[in-house]
Amino acid sequence: MAAEVKKSGRILIVDDDQDAREILHRLLSNEGYDCLLAEGGERCLEVVRAEPVDVILLDVMMPGMDGIQVCDELRNDPKLRSIPVILLTARDDISTRAQGMERGVSEYLTKPVNKRELFTRVQSQLHLRELDRQLSRTAADIEND
Repeated sequence: MAAEVKKSGRILIVDDDQDAREILHRLLSNEGYDCLLAEGGERCLEVVRAEPVDVILLDVMMPGMDGIQVCDELRNDPKLRSIPVILLTARDDISTRAQGMERGVSEYLTKPVNKRELFTRVQSQLHLRELDRQLSRTAADIEND
């Protein structure tokens, strides 16, 4: 029997739909992830400026600041731009996907989200985030030598 891999990482779930937030929270918490919740774009930015976050699951269509606008804010902030963003949306059109990718979105999932695909993409982004951190530490070590 294969050893179970311990999952870790802090995931910020951003969606204006409370039921969607709770479902994602339950799914990811049950897999061992630490989850934070935000009900909209403005709150998302408040949370990531106050708390360390490894990955953001971000709904596109929200009142006020939508997910694309949040991506713009994240990518324009040097302290936040490296946080991977997985866009979640009920829209499955090329235009929305292209807008997200142009804003540096790491992944794109269409609602309703497939549980296995969600877990795979979150784990992939956490792995890439850790590799990025290791690379940054190595570069800093080389620079300091």
